[in-house]
Amino acid sequence: MKTKISASLDCANYLALLEDVRKLERAGIEMLHIDIMDGVFVPNFAIGTNLLKKLRPQTSLFFDVHLMVVNPEAHFSLFAQLGADSITFHAEGNPRLHHLVDAVKKLGKKVGIALNPSTSPEFLRYLLPYLDLVLCMTVDPGFVGQKFVPEVVAKVEVIRKMSLELGVAVDIAVDGGISEETVPQLKRAGANVFVAGTSSIFSGREDLEVAARRFREFCERL
Repeated sequence: MKTKISASLDCANYLALLEDVRKLERAGIEMLHIDIMDGVFVPNFAIGTNLLKKLRPQTSLFFDVHLMVVNPEAHFSLFAQLGADSITFHAEGNPRLHHLVDAVKKLGKKVGIALNPSTSPEFLRYLLPYLDLVLCMTVDPGFVGQKFVPEVVAKVEVIRKMSLELGVAVDIAVDGGISEETVPQLKRAGANVFVAGTSSIFSGREDLEVAARRFREFCERL
């Protein structure tokens, strides 16, 4: 699977957001990871719909929308209209997963399932053929800057092995504490989409364009 970097919009400088997006484009980043939080599913809020509405005409970057909300189905149509290219929602608390996956597909969007660190991947055996992406959270969702949960590496390996057994070409994304320290083990396990946040490109230690280009090249050459 092709290695991809999805830059976490929640970690960008909101006071110079368009400038940050332009830097990401020049660095060869192809995806924006857009966390939508409702303050209920996770104890935090992000990102507003007006922001997406204004940002979508400004860039051709792939909008990788991650819904951390209760009742995600109620919001699929809205985010499809706002320009999401892919919509990912959580397995936790959503028992009718085949129905929800089909609802996203009917909107003409790619679809993903997100798993919290403690969620077993076994049920994916019955769902994987319908998915474009599996998002493995390597921290509990809701806040940036958390400590990486190393046990998720084994989960990624299980999911990639499962996809190969089923003959399914599915992206496996990882989100939380993604850095030059954690990427090698995750990539060996089978992850190919790396959500880049404060542990990598948005650290503030160097210019965003430089950091993003360096991180992309690092991930690609492993």
